[in-house]
Amino acid sequence: MTMPLDTSKPFPPIETIVPHRGTMLLLDSIAALDDESLRAHATVHGDAWYADAKGAMPAWIGIELMAQAIAAHVALIAMRKGEQARPGVLLGSRSYEALRPSFARDSRLVVSATELLRSEAGHGAYECAIAMDGVCCARAVVKVFQPTDFRSFIEGSVSS
Repeated sequence: MTMPLDTSKPFPPIETIVPHRGTMLLLDSIAALDDESLRAHATVHGDAWYADAKGAMPAWIGIELMAQAIAAHVALIAMRKGEQARPGVLLGSRSYEALRPSFARDSRLVVSATELLRSEAGHGAYECAIAMDGVCCARAVVKVFQPTDFRSFIEGSVSS
């Protein structure tokens, strides 16, 4: 049974949820959570490393926003169980569809991620979307992997 989307209580600071730090941390906060989905906020900063000449965020960075939302969902579900989330990786997306070339400077984005599948082996897929002012700007099904032994996975990937 899925718990309803919880928006009633404050969530921990985003820095305590996802491993990203500094300018690579693109999410601002968590807005809602349930067993299968998460909604987060992100602000487009005109002086950020990704900003174009108009201070906008190129739409291709949306895949990273989605990946961070997935990481936050996995981490918060683990925290609910009194556990710590295992590290994971973004495997990719068959089709990331950007419905505009960029997200405007100072825009407040809503990033949603809904789990479609999760295997015992650590493979998962999420349906994700980015909205600005209530309008969908990007969407994708994102595939992720949470290996049981992350260090061995990375070392095996690098040495191959």
